[in-house]
Amino acid sequence: MANKKVIDLKDIWISYPESSNFSMKNLLRLRKDEVFWAVKGLNFEIYKGEVLGIIGRNGSGKSTLLKLLSGLILPDKGEYKVYGKRPVLLTLGAGFDAELSGIDNIYLNALYLGHKKKDVDRDLKEIIEYSELGDFVYKPVRTYSSGMKARLAFSIAVTLDPEVLLIDEVLGVGDQQFKDKSKATIMDKIQQKRTVIMVTHSANLVKDICDRVVWIHKGEQMEVGPPEEVVPKYLEFMKGNKK
Repeated sequence: MANKKVIDLKDIWISYPESSNFSMKNLLRLRKDEVFWAVKGLNFEIYKGEVLGIIGRNGSGKSTLLKLLSGLILPDKGEYKVYGKRPVLLTLGAGFDAELSGIDNIYLNALYLGHKKKDVDRDLKEIIEYSELGDFVYKPVRTYSSGMKARLAFSIAVTLDPEVLLIDEVLGVGDQQFKDKSKATIMDKIQQKRTVIMVTHSANLVKDICDRVVWIHKGEQMEVGPPEEVVPKYLEFMKGNKK
């Protein structure tokens, strides 16, 4: 694993209002007991060329952490630094416009991820072929299944070749053939020393391909280290902790 940092998190705290009845005007006046801390004091680094797994049960703060890493939100407290281009979040069609066609959403999503139109023009054919959507690429995204959206999102992200790729359970979506294909693509990126950050519930996947793993529970950092050390502790903890 290289020693060059690409992301640095120091004492990161992120909150959400407890009540849905709030406005931007009174948001700053909320008391501490009126907010929910989704992430509480995270401290870790991410290095160039490593594969980092993020594990934790539902509601542990993994999705909030991904939003921070991709630049969609900012922390309430703490320091978040990115050295180089910001990571690309690969999720189930986040940012897709349901009324637009797959083609239009390729351009929309790619521009949203920070790419230029000329990059999409250059790689459009490859993106379409990789997605295996056929003529559906010309139809509105509202007609797509969740698996089809995931395939399109994955095709855009991996074809445009980001330096840091964030993956949100995408490898578990779609038919088996596409799962195998997407996993092979990720493995290829890993061999090319791309940085990959993966949120997953699969302990086996973490053990197979990750260099390190971050385990978070109820927003708090439980362990950071090699999968062979952290994953057994996580699995044992989850056996006796159903809440």
